[in-house]
Amino acid sequence: MNSTTSILISACLIGEPCRFDGQSKERTDLLDLLKEYNLIAVCPEVAGGLPTPRPPAEITGTQVLRENGEDVTAQFQTGSQECLDRGITENTSRAILKSRSPACGCGQIYDGTFTGKLIDGDGIFTQTLKTAGIECISDKDYLKI
Repeated sequence: MNSTTSILISACLIGEPCRFDGQSKERTDLLDLLKEYNLIAVCPEVAGGLPTPRPPAEITGTQVLRENGEDVTAQFQTGSQECLDRGITENTSRAILKSRSPACGCGQIYDGTFTGKLIDGDGIFTQTLKTAGIECISDKDYLKI
């Protein structure tokens, strides 16, 4: 791969303070990818119209709910589609995503009880990407692509 290859990446991983708590989860080792690839930073939650900061949300069945029961599934779906469209426009075939997120979780997500318990599963954006044939890598599993 060369410097024109694009990779979608969760925006919080490259320092954007877009997480639900208004923070980032910057990974300097991932920033090194900027030397080799065109990183396309996305946050499907923000793209779907959710503010930063915002109350946390978790997946329960097929819905994304806040702890108070508010359903934010539509915002997650809208943002996921918008970010997928951006990835398609940039001809991406891979994504590096923030682990455990209800949007970007890849392989494991919180179980919907807001108790910190993890279950096997993918976030809404990850599901959208996989359906479109884009390889998804959790930041926890990232070594070198």
